[in-house]
Amino acid sequence: MMSTIDLRGRVLSMRELRQALPRAEFDVEAALETVRPITEAVRHRGAEALYELGERFDGVRPPSLRVPAAVLTAALEALDPAVRAALEESIRRARVVHADQRRTDTTTQVVPGGEVTERWVPVDRVGLYVPGGLAVYPSSVVMNVVPAQAAGVGSLAVASPPQRDNTGAFAGYPHPTILAACALLGVDEVYAVGGAQAVAAFAYGFEDADATCEPVSLVTGPGNIYVAAAKRLLKGLIGIDAEAGPTEIAILADESADAEHVAADLISQAEHDPLAAAVLVTDSPDLVERVATALERRVGLTKHTERVRTALTGQQSGTVLVDDLDAGLAVVNAYAAEHLEIQTRDAAAVAARVRNAGAVFVGPWAPVSLGDYAAGSNHVLPTGGCATHSSGLSVQSFLRGIHVVTYDEAALREVASHVVTLAQAEDLPAHGEAVTARFGDAL
Repeated sequence: MMSTIDLRGRVLSMRELRQALPRAEFDVEAALETVRPITEAVRHRGAEALYELGERFDGVRPPSLRVPAAVLTAALEALDPAVRAALEESIRRARVVHADQRRTDTTTQVVPGGEVTERWVPVDRVGLYVPGGLAVYPSSVVMNVVPAQAAGVGSLAVASPPQRDNTGAFAGYPHPTILAACALLGVDEVYAVGGAQAVAAFAYGFEDADATCEPVSLVTGPGNIYVAAAKRLLKGLIGIDAEAGPTEIAILADESADAEHVAADLISQAEHDPLAAAVLVTDSPDLVERVATALERRVGLTKHTERVRTALTGQQSGTVLVDDLDAGLAVVNAYAAEHLEIQTRDAAAVAARVRNAGAVFVGPWAPVSLGDYAAGSNHVLPTGGCATHSSGLSVQSFLRGIHVVTYDEAALREVASHVVTLAQAEDLPAHGEAVTARFGDAL
């Protein structure tokens, strides 16, 4: 089912490894021309354009762009008690982890009378995007809102696509489980807007008959290629967390791994999307055969069989055979998966050698789906190899460091000649004069 790339006996550079490994085609640049007129329509026509785009892309015109408070309350009241309990536990665990990510201001005395303080200040307002489409993602509400609240962000708004299949009080609004998760977290500003137009709505703001959405400073949250393209297009006007692509799982395993666990975990991410990537890296040909057998049986039994089969047989998925675990580590560090499982002997020691991954799941009892919902970690993670330079969503994503410089006269006098010298070296003499003007002939 999954193709095999045999790297045994080959010594490849990082560049060659990255070229050899499977990866989904995700051309954000090509999507920009589709997205540009959407963002311009929202910029110039605001709410009118958002209603039209909802009808065009989601097949429904929401009764209002902002979800009424009564609808949020009704969604929470109608929520299945077991789902509510699970969401509450997910929220509790996420809050425990993210509370420890808070930063404290630090003051450094450079010289007597001269100090620099780094202050950590939350962004003023954020827009949090929760996708719709093939699945319902109340967990993404949790993963976006909890770190923003822990960071102290004062103004939060959530956007999620209106659902044409909703009925009753929820007709034309986002999925009621999404709305219920917002209510659980105390978020009352929720918009029935999806896709690229949601990113534009947050970036430019808009006025509707019964609501005003003020522009945000930062947009976070996963989405499809058009959401990613809108983020790229509007970056600078707004901050973004990442241009998220299709989900990925990589599993580094040796012959000790349970093939049923490995197969189940590969399928768990493949059911997200036909473009989802599932990659097994191992030095055990026997494990490859056992996993292939397990996949053939399990794929036929799972609910989303065709979606899973398409993902597992696509060019973005495959098995990579390596000589040993050292070679396997080189592969997974080159691949830089969104989610990386370590199913080997001494998994903790192997995991400690991983340098590039959005999140690492250690041992047989830490499947990726635990992190999706209830590990306490965040599941909004870098994809497409971006884990080589970027982190997942956290409290830090919503904070800005501001340097506060405090120098007295003596401290400035002590360093003045160096400032003047460097200003002259850069042919910017007025920079030096801004210092000497304070001392006149006394310098």
